[in-house]
Amino acid sequence: MSLPPPTEPDPPRTLAEAHEAVAAIRPARTAPLVEWLAFHQRSAAVYAEVAEVDRGHHHEALFMAERESQRVTEIKTEMASSTASEK
Repeated sequence: MSLPPPTEPDPPRTLAEAHEAVAAIRPARTAPLVEWLAFHQRSAAVYAEVAEVDRGHHHEALFMAERESQRVTEIKTEMASSTASEK
């Protein structure tokens, strides 16, 4: 008897669910920047999706998506400057 393949959890549909989902994938504080970059990219996508579904929290979710996108930009800048300083 074989088990069915694992299924993806349902995507968050509310801002509260988005906060829980994002918290669940948060890397350790000591994680490399590349992990933090992926985390913030995914978080921005989650909040942007929720903004379209949870209309009662549309503006809050958009704010969170923008904040995560800004963090992505900051991390990319930090990674580029550390790469440049290594040369």
